[in-house]
Amino acid sequence: MMMRNEKGFTLIELLVVVAIIGILAAIAIPQFSEYRKQGFNARASSDLRNLATAEEAYFAANAVYANDPLTLTGFKKSPGVSITVAPGSVSFTANASHAAGDKTFNWDSANGGLQNAP
Repeated sequence: MMMRNEKGFTLIELLVVVAIIGILAAIAIPQFSEYRKQGFNARASSDLRNLATAEEAYFAANAVYANDPLTLTGFKKSPGVSITVAPGSVSFTANASHAAGDKTFNWDSANGGLQNAP
């Protein structure tokens, strides 16, 4: 009787491995997307905090808040983040969000700063 020296994997074994990889990918991909969204939200929140610091430094030097955040010394807006500022005579409000995020952050200097912390 001849002995066969079989090497390799059966079709069933390969299908089981592919199915396991598919299940793991189905779990990991949505979770990865959520982590990315949280990162974009954190970038918008961080930019808003940096803007507030720059606005207060500008106010200390000029006794007025700046209208345009891009003119503030030391402030650099992150790519994808949109910021609006509404300066007042003794306080200012600002909003920031990221195009790929799902949250808008609000800053009100008269009411203690960041209103909806992450």
